[in-house]
Amino acid sequence: MSDSTIVLITGANSGIGYATTQLLASQPKHHVIMACRDVSKGQQALTEIQNSSDKIQGTLSVLQLDVTDDSSIAAAVETVRQQFGRVDAFISNAGTLALQSSGRAQLREMFDANVFGALLVSEAFIPLLLQSARPYLVQVSSALGSVGLASDPNDTWYATAWYEYRMTKAALNMATIQFHKRLSAQNVRVFAFCPGLVRSKIRGDSEEAITAQGAAGDPIDSAKGLVDIVQGRRDAEAGQFLRTDGSGSWPW
Repeated sequence: MSDSTIVLITGANSGIGYATTQLLASQPKHHVIMACRDVSKGQQALTEIQNSSDKIQGTLSVLQLDVTDDSSIAAAVETVRQQFGRVDAFISNAGTLALQSSGRAQLREMFDANVFGALLVSEAFIPLLLQSARPYLVQVSSALGSVGLASDPNDTWYATAWYEYRMTKAALNMATIQFHKRLSAQNVRVFAFCPGLVRSKIRGDSEEAITAQGAAGDPIDSAKGLVDIVQGRRDAEAGQFLRTDGSGSWPW
């Protein structure tokens, strides 16, 4: 693996994580570590990707990782350390809407995964990122977490509720800014990235939920933006909150 780019993606068995894995695996000299809370779902996703195309040129592996479980995080870090010795790109993608909960319990679950989990798992893998000659740390956020857009009456999503989700992504954005300020001197390129509204099971398992009543786009289009980051095409924008389409950045 010394000549491969090692990319670890949390929440890699569906949505943006799955699509990004597909794209990276279609290119040579990439090894994608599919970090999933449920190993069986991760293995199923890996098999689907391997069987879906004869153009797979990279390699894949599955890693058990629950970002809300400190023991799971520690075990995952040790596994990656022993098997690879480094991580070249860490894409923090796992998140939840905690649809089965409500009130205080829902807030706790969402902040635990979307903020605390994202922060702590990224922190845990930083020593392995620092072993890379060209490290990347990417937080998958959302324009809904932009305080600038949320306070702009002219913004398309101004009237969108989703209060709890917007709060978690705003907090994640602050964490990203702090990571950038701390790590840029150590050659780590840190980004927040908004994938836009795409097909995803985060809203539920029904077709209506997955497609957001038909409004959601193809996650493969958004995944191209993450691949651009990993492959260095947006290095000049490190420390920013990138848009999906490559047209610049969102306001924090």
